[in-house]
Amino acid sequence: MYNMNKCEFSESGDNMYSIDTAIVLAGGNSKRMGIDKQFISMGSKNITEYIIDELKELFSNVVIVTNKAHAYKRTDIDITEDIYKGIGPLGGIHAGLMKSKSRYSYVVACDMPCINKDYIRYMVKKLEKSKYSVEAVITKYGDWIEPFNAIYSKDLLPRIEAGIFAEKKKISGLLKLAKVLYIEEEDARRFSPDWRMFMNLNTEKDLMVYRAIKQEDMYGAYQTDSINEV
Repeated sequence: MYNMNKCEFSESGDNMYSIDTAIVLAGGNSKRMGIDKQFISMGSKNITEYIIDELKELFSNVVIVTNKAHAYKRTDIDITEDIYKGIGPLGGIHAGLMKSKSRYSYVVACDMPCINKDYIRYMVKKLEKSKYSVEAVITKYGDWIEPFNAIYSKDLLPRIEAGIFAEKKKISGLLKLAKVLYIEEEDARRFSPDWRMFMNLNTEKDLMVYRAIKQEDMYGAYQTDSINEV
């Protein structure tokens, strides 16, 4: 049965039929932000450390794919880098899946700090209901897809490598050839009506908007606590 605290299953003794790994991609060039996004300050920690801590509540194993491995001193995560360099996010997914300790892995980018744990649990349940017959769980956004905040299988590795050698480096191209369980936008919005869980921090303006949202959330929580104390 599904474990609501950790995203894993007990139906099989084989760990490769579970999803107890999260992969954080932290190797982008951050040109629009002007600084390396994986080190954006989130108060007492940077954005990547914040995401790691959030995901540690759900997954036993967290893998960081980064071009700055020396910057991470934690012993509770696995650190790796792109095996095939210069091909963008697909290279990060490949490296993360190679390092992953489970057949399925949750994948998110380091500039997506709005981790929605309920939605992750929902995706894992959908995977369980499919009886592990799919290679990815992906959310739709209109006619588009959201390639991160998604689940990918190690079964995709041969197809990813074939695409890399054929210079086909788009995630969308990979998924067109894969067996994908798609979640409709309408279903996803039940968990995130404002689509915040797919928010990317690409520019300084995005970062300012995110920090304003966090301040509003903190103020709302303070107001609720104050009311409860009355």
